[in-house]
Amino acid sequence: MKLSYLKSSSFLIILVISIIILFVCSSLKHILFQSTAWDLAIFDQAIYLISQGKIPISSFLKIHILGDHAALIFYPLSLFYKLYPSVYWLLLIQAFALSLGALPVYYLSQYHGLNKSKSLTMSLVYLLYPLIFNINLFDFHPDVIAVPSILWSILAAYSHNLGLFILAIIITLSCKSVLSLTIIFIGLWLFCFAKKQRLGSIAIGLGISWFIISTRFIIPIFSDNTSNISRHLERFNYLGNSFFEIAQNLIFKPWLFFQGLFNLPNLEYLLLLLIPVIWGLSSHYFTPLIPAIPTLAMNLLSQNALQKDLLHQYSLPIIPFLMVAVIMTVAAKKSWFQQNKYIITWSLICFLALAKYGYFTSRYLESLDTWKATNEAITQISTKGNVLTSTYIAPHLSQRPIIKLAENGAESFDVNEFDYILLNQRHLGRESSPELIETIKETVGQNANFNLTYNKDDIYLFSQKIKQ
Repeated sequence: MKLSYLKSSSFLIILVISIIILFVCSSLKHILFQSTAWDLAIFDQAIYLISQGKIPISSFLKIHILGDHAALIFYPLSLFYKLYPSVYWLLLIQAFALSLGALPVYYLSQYHGLNKSKSLTMSLVYLLYPLIFNINLFDFHPDVIAVPSILWSILAAYSHNLGLFILAIIITLSCKSVLSLTIIFIGLWLFCFAKKQRLGSIAIGLGISWFIISTRFIIPIFSDNTSNISRHLERFNYLGNSFFEIAQNLIFKPWLFFQGLFNLPNLEYLLLLLIPVIWGLSSHYFTPLIPAIPTLAMNLLSQNALQKDLLHQYSLPIIPFLMVAVIMTVAAKKSWFQQNKYIITWSLICFLALAKYGYFTSRYLESLDTWKATNEAITQISTKGNVLTSTYIAPHLSQRPIIKLAENGAESFDVNEFDYILLNQRHLGRESSPELIETIKETVGQNANFNLTYNKDDIYLFSQKIKQ
């Protein structure tokens, strides 16, 4: 296939504009102290520690970062931190990865016979899908890198490019262990429906191998396996308290699964997921959606409401397969719309209705009254010493071995283990309370090892005297 789209100035302009918009938006949110410890500070701390040659033990998860999702991608990402340690690398990489998905979408469109104009329209449909914009605002997640890599793996399968196919699968698997299920189902789709048995077998083999390696070896070795699994299984506890019990109930109590699948929240979730591309879906071209089954099933069965919206990372692996199904439907002239102007208009309407750009004039400005004071306090933290702070300030101070959150339960901490304690009494942060902040203030204020080194606009910075 000819890479003719690389000569398209319109495409390149759109790609660059997308990267800039996404990066500026996520950076502005971070600057406004709206990023959170879960998950930006978690990943920033881990990647920083890797770049410094230290063991990436997460202060938040209390485990090695590989014990979370076996995300090996953090190690190559740490090379950027070796150049200059900055959390903005992660925001830029995220903006680039999400925008880059438009490239294989364009190429896949051409593969299926769409002209340049229609291929460009398909890329715009992808970029205007609300989750692309919304997930860019939700801190950073390695899952975003899997979106373009999955699309490239599909493109490589169609074009019989074995090297690119394997590379794209490896990148996808390195983002998160659970994506091994997606890769397995990509293999099943290629083997059974796309008539690409060789590539399908490779995908199935790689997916199964990584699933076993990551869940049986990497995650147990680098974490307290019991507590880590329980953290995720609690979303499905109505189905059982272990993988074995869930599998057992699938056979002997199947009604539990039907009750979990067929309910109003799931109907709402499916509408949100499909409405931006409903015009381009046809039952004749549903087979590309087969690899989306594991992700969709987990989201539908989960009791966690965060898995049923267009704000969080849980639906990201579905996007590539939705785009392939839409492209095939449009190529077969089975879509509701064929003219580009109608397709783009629908996508724009859905974007305007579902994208959360409005947060910049509402919730992202809630702590603006303490913005200056918070920045001034942060500049007085001059070492990589241990920090206790709120969930919204943590991503600005996470490049250190120890940082913990002033949230419920923090009253039991030994304050002497911290070199700095930074509190925002006006904007408490998640899972906190005025009583907790007041308790911490009183405890530290009565401790002879600490001085109050900054106090303005309800921002309090306590520093250990030896660190002043």
